[in-house]
Amino acid sequence: MTPDELEAARDRLVPDVVGDGLSVLFCGINPGLMTAATGHHFARPGNRFWPVLHLSGFTPRRLQPSEQDRLPGYGLGITNVVARATARADELSDEEFRAGGEILHAKVERLRPRWLAVAGVTAYRVAFGDKKARIGPQERTIGETRIWALPNPSGLNAHWTAQTMAEEFARLREAAQDG
Repeated sequence: MTPDELEAARDRLVPDVVGDGLSVLFCGINPGLMTAATGHHFARPGNRFWPVLHLSGFTPRRLQPSEQDRLPGYGLGITNVVARATARADELSDEEFRAGGEILHAKVERLRPRWLAVAGVTAYRVAFGDKKARIGPQERTIGETRIWALPNPSGLNAHWTAQTMAEEFARLREAAQDG
């Protein structure tokens, strides 16, 4: 993709990948420009979401972003805290995160997944006003839906390797299987 094509993608909305009876609804921070341009979540090649999803045992093989529509068949879905596409998440305002948190809350009430997994603890903190949140299961629920804060799979997150991220995702998978 050319830089002009990526820039033109800023105004595109990326549809959620959802279905009935989801075990885990993964929630990204917001679409990156590559995601907006392709319509596929976590589409940038350096993003570790798809490899980690497989390494953690959520999927039987590594899916490509273009195969995202297979996720509901595994009881999984994807949405975002903020719908607006940006090159970097730090382009978003706290107000956008808070408004996105309200929209996400309503979406979770409607979809009723067993777990909401927010991929980015900082985004979770701002969107839900929980300054002390840490990676892992949260005390807060949305109805019957439990919440898990995951590390951000962006290649820009140097604090987590694919392996350590996969270990955290696997903890969530085990919790989701236990009910």
